[in-house]
Amino acid sequence: MTNRTRILLWTDTPAPYIAAITAAGLDSQVQVESLGRAAQPNEAQMAETEVILGWGAPAGLLPRMPRLRWAQSLTAGVEGWLALPDLPEGLALTCARGTHGDSMPENILGALFHIAKPYAAIAETQKESQWKRRVAQPLNGKTLGILGLGAIGAEVARLAAALRMEVIGTRRNPAPLPHVAEIFPPERTDAVLARADFVLLLLPATAETENFINAERLGQMKPGAWLLNFGRGSAIVDADLIAAVTAGRIGGAILDVFRVEPLPTSHPFWTTPGIMVLPHIGGLHPERDRVVAGLFTENLRRYLAGEALRELVDRRIGY
Repeated sequence: MTNRTRILLWTDTPAPYIAAITAAGLDSQVQVESLGRAAQPNEAQMAETEVILGWGAPAGLLPRMPRLRWAQSLTAGVEGWLALPDLPEGLALTCARGTHGDSMPENILGALFHIAKPYAAIAETQKESQWKRRVAQPLNGKTLGILGLGAIGAEVARLAAALRMEVIGTRRNPAPLPHVAEIFPPERTDAVLARADFVLLLLPATAETENFINAERLGQMKPGAWLLNFGRGSAIVDADLIAAVTAGRIGGAILDVFRVEPLPTSHPFWTTPGIMVLPHIGGLHPERDRVVAGLFTENLRRYLAGEALRELVDRRIGY
C-alpha cells in the first residue's frame, strides 16, 4: 500500500474517475482518496498526495504538499491556477482541453440559430395566441469569424461549413485548417472583424487577451454584426460592449462567460437590450465527467509509466 501513488480526487463527483482508473487496470498502482469540492485536504493528504485532480486550489495550499508532482485541472482554462502566487515551479499542470469537443460547438451553433431564426420571438407571441409571421435570416452565405482557432474552433468551422457559411479566423499557428477559408495571425484581428457577420471569441485568458475586445475593436466590426463569447469573460471590456450594443454599432451579443460568475444581479448585461446572458452552459453536458475521466486516466497511465503528459500547460503563454 505504501508504494502506491497517492491520488486526491478533489471533486463532488469522484465516481466516474474511480471507475475509469479501475477500468484501465491502474487501481493496483494507486491509492485514491476523494474530497468534496468545498472541503479542505487534511494534514495526511497534504503530506502524502502526489497527484491531485480538481477545479483549483487556494493560495497557500500547494506549497504545503511536498510530494505533489502533478495537478490535473477539471477545466480547459487554468487562469485560476496560474494566478496563484505560490504555484510550485516544478509542478506539472495539465488542463481539460479537448473535453468540450461535442457540447460547446453545438451550443455555439445554437447561439447562431437563436440570432438568425425567430423561434424565441414566436414562442413569446404564442403565449398570447398571436399569429405573427416572421422572416428567418439565412446563415448560408454569412461569414463567421473565429478568434482563437483551436480544437473547438476547428469543429465549429466544420459544422458551419455544412451550413455553407464562410469561416475565417485567427490563430498563432498559420498552418491551414479544413473548412477555414483564411487564417490570420492575432495581430490581423482587424481583418476578421471587418468581414465577419458573427464574431466568435474562443480566446484563452492571458495577458495578451485581457480587454482584447474594447471600443476600438468593436468599432472595427461590421455594422450589424453579432459578438459571441464562449472563451473567457476577461477578453471583453464590459462597458465598451454595452455602449456599442446600445448605440446600434453592432447587432448584439450572446455571452456565455463573464469576469465574475455567477454574474452579479446588478450587472447591466442583464438589462441591456441586445445582450443575451447564458449561465456558462457552453462546455457542460451530462457525460462531461466521464469524458474528463478518460483524459485523466490516460494521463495517469502516462505518469505512472514516466511518459509525457497530454494537455500540459505552458505557463509562458497561459494555456
